Amino acid sequence: MSKNNRNKLKAYTPSRRYMTFSDFSDITKKRPERKLTATLKKTGGRNNLGRITSRRRGGGHKRKYRIIDFKRDKYDVPASVIAIEYDPNRTPRIALLEYEDGEKRYILATAGLKVGDKLISSRENKIPVKNGNAMPLSFVPDGMLVHNIELKIGKGGQMVRSAGGYARIMAKEDGRITLRLPSGEMRMVDERCFATIGTIGNRQHETLVIGKAGRARWMGKRPKVRGVAMNPVDHPMGGGEGRTSGGGHPVSPWGTPSKGYRTRKKNKTSNKFIVKRRK
Repeated sequence: MSKNNRNKLKAYTPSRRYMTFSDFSDITKKRPERKLTATLKKTGGRNNLGRITSRRRGGGHKRKYRIIDFKRDKYDVPASVIAIEYDPNRTPRIALLEYEDGEKRYILATAGLKVGDKLISSRENKIPVKNGNAMPLSFVPDGMLVHNIELKIGKGGQMVRSAGGYARIMAKEDGRITLRLPSGEMRMVDERCFATIGTIGNRQHETLVIGKAGRARWMGKRPKVRGVAMNPVDHPMGGGEGRTSGGGHPVSPWGTPSKGYRTRKKNKTSNKFIVKRRK
């Protein structure tokens, strides 16, 4: 993203004055691989019964889903990066790999990845520890930065998949790897779980300023209505003649405290793997 993006926009409306956008200078290919896309049906936040289970969703631009290889399970076959593409479904860029046998797959683009770079994934300790290569955590040196980390062996990466994200390897002990995650949580993961070396690209995503409500609607985000503006039937904080002051702590529509309340279950099985809770 260019530092001068704000200067490029003429402030002919108040929303344009502070709006920023990516310059997409890292994108090398505009259209996705047809065989690596799938239809993405809109739900509007509704489940199979038609009830809203995720509020403030709906509308937005039509998208195709890009099928990403989170497993990196094509072992010991070298691949070349043939394109860096935009993905409307996630914050990082995606890289199109072509393997020596002709197969193509998408992966999350690591920071600094360029067209022509060679990558490989292996279960053995025989490949170089360099950005974009995937291997079990047991083969990654202490202090290295990794992303796309598995929680269950062979399931595919589930943690650290957003733009600019990385986890740091802090310790190795008794078949477990201790990671410091982007949230600040310290967590143990099985040493046989796969991870990709390096940080995820498009770090500048966090500096984007949407600028106006309409741009949020293009992204499928609908307006947020305050609880105090609702009726008592719709929200615990609704109703009252005029604006009421005090009267209880802020809560969700279902009565759960909404500021700082811990909702994680006390007897969750994976609690024993968390060394330090997130902040």
